[in-house]
Amino acid sequence: MPGAVDTPSSPINVAPNYTRSLFPQAPSFDLATFSSQDFIVKDFIDSLTESTVPANRRSGPSTQQPFDPRPLIRGFEHALKRLSDLSGDLEAKETELSANVRRAEAQHTSNAQSLGRKLDETIDSFRNLDSSLNGVKSEDNDFGGNAAVKIGEKLEELDRQRVRAQDAKFLIQCWLEVSEKGELYLLEDMRRQASGDSKVRCAQIARQLLKISQRLDPGSWSQRDGRLKVVSGVNGANGVNGSNGTHLSRHNTREIVEKFSETLEKDLLTQFDEFYRRANFDGMRDCATVLQDFGGGASVIGMFVNQHQFFIDRSQLITEEIGSDIDTWERLADPDADTPGVEPTLQSLVDEVKVVVQEESAIIKRAFPYYEIVLGRFLQRVFQQSIQQRLEMVLNKANTISTLAFLRSLQASRSYISALVDDLKAHGLTEHPDVLSSQTALILDQQFDDLFVPYFVGSSYIEKEKRNLEELYSSLLFKFTVFHSRRRKVPTTFLASLAKSGSEMLASAKDAYVERLDSSDLAPQQKAMLLRVAGLKDTDSAKRQMDMEFSEQDGLLSTINAKRMLKWLAEAVGRGLELSGGNETPKDVSALLDLLLTHMGELYIDTALDAANDAATAQENTKNEPDLSYLENLQSAITIMHLMLTCINTVLIPLAAANVTIRRDMEKTTTMALNHMEDRVNVLMHRTLDVTLTWIGKLLATQKRTDFRPKDDMHGGGSSRLELLQTLTCLSIFNFLTRVHNLALGALSTSTNLTTFLTELASGIRTLLLDHFKKFQVSAAGGILVTKDISKYIELLRSWELDPAFQPSLEVLTEIGNIFVIGPEALRERLRGKGGAPGGLWEKGDLRPYVLRREDVGSVGVQAVLSAL
Repeated sequence: MPGAVDTPSSPINVAPNYTRSLFPQAPSFDLATFSSQDFIVKDFIDSLTESTVPANRRSGPSTQQPFDPRPLIRGFEHALKRLSDLSGDLEAKETELSANVRRAEAQHTSNAQSLGRKLDETIDSFRNLDSSLNGVKSEDNDFGGNAAVKIGEKLEELDRQRVRAQDAKFLIQCWLEVSEKGELYLLEDMRRQASGDSKVRCAQIARQLLKISQRLDPGSWSQRDGRLKVVSGVNGANGVNGSNGTHLSRHNTREIVEKFSETLEKDLLTQFDEFYRRANFDGMRDCATVLQDFGGGASVIGMFVNQHQFFIDRSQLITEEIGSDIDTWERLADPDADTPGVEPTLQSLVDEVKVVVQEESAIIKRAFPYYEIVLGRFLQRVFQQSIQQRLEMVLNKANTISTLAFLRSLQASRSYISALVDDLKAHGLTEHPDVLSSQTALILDQQFDDLFVPYFVGSSYIEKEKRNLEELYSSLLFKFTVFHSRRRKVPTTFLASLAKSGSEMLASAKDAYVERLDSSDLAPQQKAMLLRVAGLKDTDSAKRQMDMEFSEQDGLLSTINAKRMLKWLAEAVGRGLELSGGNETPKDVSALLDLLLTHMGELYIDTALDAANDAATAQENTKNEPDLSYLENLQSAITIMHLMLTCINTVLIPLAAANVTIRRDMEKTTTMALNHMEDRVNVLMHRTLDVTLTWIGKLLATQKRTDFRPKDDMHGGGSSRLELLQTLTCLSIFNFLTRVHNLALGALSTSTNLTTFLTELASGIRTLLLDHFKKFQVSAAGGILVTKDISKYIELLRSWELDPAFQPSLEVLTEIGNIFVIGPEALRERLRGKGGAPGGLWEKGDLRPYVLRREDVGSVGVQAVLSAL
């Protein structure tokens, strides 16, 4: 560092006497001064300036002194020198650092190359290992790709052997303990552990000890007192063993192990019950897992199911009587009333079962590892105990009401329980919200089928349906049957013999029904309902009521009753389709068809047609105007036949399509029955034709011979008979035929059958009239009466629903009337111009009998006409 700088003490060039202490020291700084963040160039220059000014100048009085630059120059020179030294130091350090950087870069490059080589070696090793594991042979690997798998299998096998060895050691220790000491301390210690795995192992070892005991200690499986004495000797009777005569005794290993197993099982069941009450599902699951080794978990499943609150509550209600109101049971037994639905107590039970099963399925899944088995047992208990018992009570109660009440209750119950099964399947139960497992679905279907199997064994169900319909049909037709059974029949012809056989069948059906009503086996409610259907009183017996008088109305067919019968049949068919499942449907509908044809066809329609034929036969020889009122019942018979045939063709026969043989038999039976009834209708209509024409013939026979030869009494002042429009005979026939037409129209309606009947009748009437006018002498004035009568007849016939082809034949009657009213010349000209009747029905020669009946037949003009004919 330089020395002190001399400065003048006054402006006069007088060298002051400076001392060393008066000069400041040179500024001192280093590299840290410039590297500081607070370094400012201006402040640095200021510090250099201040450090070079002497202290006496900075602190003395402000006297004017001359400026002396030497201190500043020396200070700056010193600072420059110091800065030059620092610059040199910096360059040396920079050179050193650059050399260090170059060495570091070289080292980094070397390290990177080394690491790259190591990475390549690692990748090659990984590829070799991967190739070895994947079974790809390589140059460096000659032992195949399954080495790792084989090594793993060997390790697993060794581990299993180790575990088996440990288990065998522990098992031998337990056996020695139980066989020599009669205790199971090791198993007891294991049993007291809280873990579920230890209890599972404890149960497995106990089971293995039983097998060992059975093989190594067979005597303990036959002893009773817990101590076994093994003896040897001549006969072993004294229990002396060998020469020393000691007794060899040991513990009953079977009894000890079984007692331990029972204790373990009871403890687990108790613990399971405690967990269940605390809703500790994990604990329940551990206990259930251990107990699975005891009879497959039957004990814990039984305890869970038997102690369930649902069965406890329901067991107290199982003796509850079926308490529906009387009106509900009456509607259930009334064939004309709608089914009231399922019985309320059964409905309540099924609804509760639905809720309980859905809730318990979630608990079962959490509490049991084998939850499907538990759920299956729970469902079996629900169906076999609760639902089945209540179902039997409901059906037994319904059976005491009537057969129909039983069938309706069976249908409603099955439908409601089927909906329960469908709802449980849709819910999923333990698999909720997923689809129910096939095993549980099979259990539900099996339990559902088992509920109703007793009611569909063999033909028991269809027999009940037939008995129900037979009872209802017999009740509905009771008055009709009794009324027609009183008709006396004396068979004189083949048809009469058939009618008698039908009457005998009618009487036997009536007697069977009366015996059924008066039977003590018939429930009072059912008897009351059947009597109500029959329209009888519920006070007297059926036999006494059979002796009462019945009105004619009771013997007539009723379309309303026929519709009721078909409605009951349709209900039975629908119920059968729902309940029987369709397997026996062809046989069932065939049986119902036979029942329908028997009651509605034979006992109802045939009986009415027989009665109508008997009435028609009775009118053939009557002296009075025949009573054709039996035709009024024919309309009902035809309508009922149509309804019955429609029901058979649309309801019964299509249901037998699955069995071609039964279907053909049903079609054949129906055709035969229908042909039989149509034949009776045809016989009835032919008899009606005969009766009508016979009576018309009798009325024509009452025609007076003077009717067409009236006397002219004008001179007497009386009115002439010519003032009459028709003769009395014509009016009688007109009125009678009008009534016949109305009855026929009401019986056959507007149909082909009506046209055929009326055409046949009109043809017969025309024939009778043609013969009739051949018998009477007709005067000129009487000819007018003849034309009036014929015009009346033609007017009547043309108002009927006749065959259009028959209409022209009525002109014959008009021509006959004209023969009697025109003169000889006009008659000759008319016959010459006509040449015959329209359509060629008669020739000119056919008119000769009528011309001969003219009063002026002896005149020249008429004779000339006759000669021309």
